[in-house]
Amino acid sequence: MVLGRDGNSLRVLHDGVERIAVLRGKAKRDGDVAVAGDRVRLDPDTLTEDVVGIDGVETRHSLLERQIPGGRGTRAVAANVDQVAVVTAAAEPAPLLQLIDRLLVVAEATEVPACVVVNKIDRGDPQVIRDHLVAAEYPVIAVSARTGEGMDLLRQTLAGKESVLTGASGVGKSSLLNALEPGLGLRIGEVSARAGRGTHTTVAATLIPIAMGGFVVDTPGFSEVGVWANDPAHLDECFPEFRPAVGNCKFGDCTHRTEPGCAVRALVESGAAPISRYESYLAIYAELKEQPREWE
Repeated sequence: MVLGRDGNSLRVLHDGVERIAVLRGKAKRDGDVAVAGDRVRLDPDTLTEDVVGIDGVETRHSLLERQIPGGRGTRAVAANVDQVAVVTAAAEPAPLLQLIDRLLVVAEATEVPACVVVNKIDRGDPQVIRDHLVAAEYPVIAVSARTGEGMDLLRQTLAGKESVLTGASGVGKSSLLNALEPGLGLRIGEVSARAGRGTHTTVAATLIPIAMGGFVVDTPGFSEVGVWANDPAHLDECFPEFRPAVGNCKFGDCTHRTEPGCAVRALVESGAAPISRYESYLAIYAELKEQPREWE
């Protein structure tokens, strides 16, 4: 498994030991690109060397990508991600519902299962977030890193999986990580600093093993991953509670904004889907419409 990239080389986990590896032979000639989370085939003839060779990259079951800064096209960020855990706070700071929805759309656009972790329930009520997401049926895990409430369920959710934890500043991601495994938040901070995140140019992700089994994915700019590439015409499919109505509108190309006979708006007006989720849809749709297409 690829843990991350260091310059032109990769850090791989092989038989429980971290090794340095590089693409060689056919893999290099074919232009294979390996990122954090990839499973790679090692050249057995190089296993006794300081730097092992990579023969090829295995097929991925999921891939997070982001736009190449200042240009068109995509760049792989992390592979084989099992779930996205969107972290928010019940209070201090108040939850930003549209940011939560944006991150959930990222997960939907990349077909990665998602859950929402509500931290600081010792300071606020998570019910607002539960009500916001009830129709979408995302798992909502209410926890307190300070008191330990709900942490066992979070451990069970992360165990044995490759998980991206993402959310706004101040929601307590580092506190959660340290409550899950003391020192993990510090370790991720050190890895991020070594990768030069302060330059805003590094887009490589890093996998951090966790003691309960599995990995936490440290990836910069996750909110910029996925959404930009999503066709606004398919944004409605990234809202699970809208899917029963999609295709039932009067017009086949309905954008669910002002068109008559819109089944999605009717769903919202009936109370079957929260208006707060619909407002997030409108905001993200407007953003996507402003993005240039690859041929522009």
